[in-house]
Amino acid sequence: MTGHGATSDQVASLERFLGRSRWFAGKGRTWHVQGTRTLGWLRHEFPAVRIVLVTVSYSGGDIETYQLPIVERYEPVETLNHALIAEDDRDGRRLFLYDALHDKEVTGLWLAGIVAEDSGDGWAFHRDPSVTEPPPGGASIVIGAEQSNTSVIFGDSIVLKVFRKISPGINPDIEVHAALAAAGSTHIAPPLGWLEGRWTDDDGSAPAAPAAPAAAVSLAMAQVFLHNATEGWEMAKTSVRDLYAEADLHADEVGGDFASEAFRLGVATAEVHQSLARVLPTGVLGPAELATLAQGMRERLARATAEIDALAPHATALDAAFADLGRVEEPVAVQRIHGDFHLGQVMRTLEGWRLLDFEGEPARPLKDRRALDSTLKDVAGMLRSFDYAARHLLAEHPHAAQREYRATEWADRNRNAFCKGYADVTGRDPRDSAVLLRAFETDKAVYEVVYEARNRPGWLAIPMSAIARLAATTP
Repeated sequence: MTGHGATSDQVASLERFLGRSRWFAGKGRTWHVQGTRTLGWLRHEFPAVRIVLVTVSYSGGDIETYQLPIVERYEPVETLNHALIAEDDRDGRRLFLYDALHDKEVTGLWLAGIVAEDSGDGWAFHRDPSVTEPPPGGASIVIGAEQSNTSVIFGDSIVLKVFRKISPGINPDIEVHAALAAAGSTHIAPPLGWLEGRWTDDDGSAPAAPAAPAAAVSLAMAQVFLHNATEGWEMAKTSVRDLYAEADLHADEVGGDFASEAFRLGVATAEVHQSLARVLPTGVLGPAELATLAQGMRERLARATAEIDALAPHATALDAAFADLGRVEEPVAVQRIHGDFHLGQVMRTLEGWRLLDFEGEPARPLKDRRALDSTLKDVAGMLRSFDYAARHLLAEHPHAAQREYRATEWADRNRNAFCKGYADVTGRDPRDSAVLLRAFETDKAVYEVVYEARNRPGWLAIPMSAIARLAATTP
């Protein structure tokens, strides 16, 4: 597995490993490994560690590149059987190749590299300028729930996120965290540093122009681990369960009422948006750009309606929301935002809410994830997340009218509280921009319908309830 000349057995082993990896996005599509190349060696002595880039080609012509840190060992390691990528031969000796992120003996290379700002042929570690004394590390463990990337926790103080699907350019998660740290934001897990590689073209050769430097590519980032924090999604679900358990009480009467937390989350979100506007580029969308934005939403709706029959009765009303956006004449402010904002992306610490993962939607091209957008897109994402939290238990009880009523009550209460918290900072309630907010919410709900129909049909009723509500809404 040393380049484009890898044997068919090595390629087959690699394809099997990718196919069973949670972070591989090609499941359900026809694909093959087009080639591999070593970006650089973090350590040459055994157990040796190198960063390999794997190019995957799809039947439709799409190409993706995945990062695979590999540790090479001369002897098999039973505790790493689940991370075995392939076996190889070199100089007459048998090699066992494992995913290095699961090998506790070598993961410290990433932390040590950040502290020392180490560099090598094809890679360089950087320490965030805000870091004077890095926290202590500890034994590493991979977070099992991670999907699009791989996160490794060291002790109870540091988390390392390794980006799996990569492309040239800085990852927004690194860029935005660094900017917010420089701005002194208290609503993030402080960044510690990152690993950057140097990108060549897809066939692994040197850039066409010898004098032109290879592009940078983000490989990993480390930040403080919020070990005494609770995920927003889990807190919200607990609140909903408490409400369902109290048949005679309203949402504001239940001990687990979430509205005060939703208000504080709205405050934190607005303050992060304000910080981003101060330290990163901003702009405006005029009528022509808004029409283009609306047209993209209309096209997504048309594709979704062609696929999901349940959308058809609402299609005309939903399309009207996008048409209204396309007719807006007033300029709309845009800036850097979170881009994939929901209750699973926030953590409640003893000091307050922290926003996580500014990478955006990993399936979208990097340039789109770094593009300027309206802050109302983030607001709409969180409003949809409150709806999901309120209704996730209804998937198991689709005909429980009392629970349906209580779910609506909980969602409305917390959506209102979040918007009030946001307005408390900005001086303007997001709901005052009714046309724009409705368009973003509708676009998100349409996406959710397609996702649930493909992946969790039992949850389809959740976004469909929002579709019915949004179709009946007049700004």
